[in-house]
Amino acid sequence: MAQKVEPIIGRNKSHKGLGRMMILAPFLMAVLPGIVILLCAWWFNKMNLPLIVRTIPGILTVIAAIIVFYIGFVNIRGFEGAVYGILAFFLLLFAIVSFVMAKKRVKAK
Repeated sequence: MAQKVEPIIGRNKSHKGLGRMMILAPFLMAVLPGIVILLCAWWFNKMNLPLIVRTIPGILTVIAAIIVFYIGFVNIRGFEGAVYGILAFFLLLFAIVSFVMAKKRVKAK
């Protein structure tokens, strides 16, 4: 009785999680600075500082996201450059939330 021979091509399942990690890794890299940015925006809002001061964390995050995207697009390129672009996207999301938090006024007691 002959053994069944399976083809080598297409049987490797090690690439199964690559798509998830392409999104998850930049998100996790953006979470730590995003939390710091949101805490700074909340703290500045709680101190009733002027609007320009409350938007500084968001502005700095947008500048950092543009720089990260530029580095990924111009210098690195390819799949690794795409990861930098995804990281910049998540940083922009945290910046938008920071701007929304800065826009809200805390009621004085």
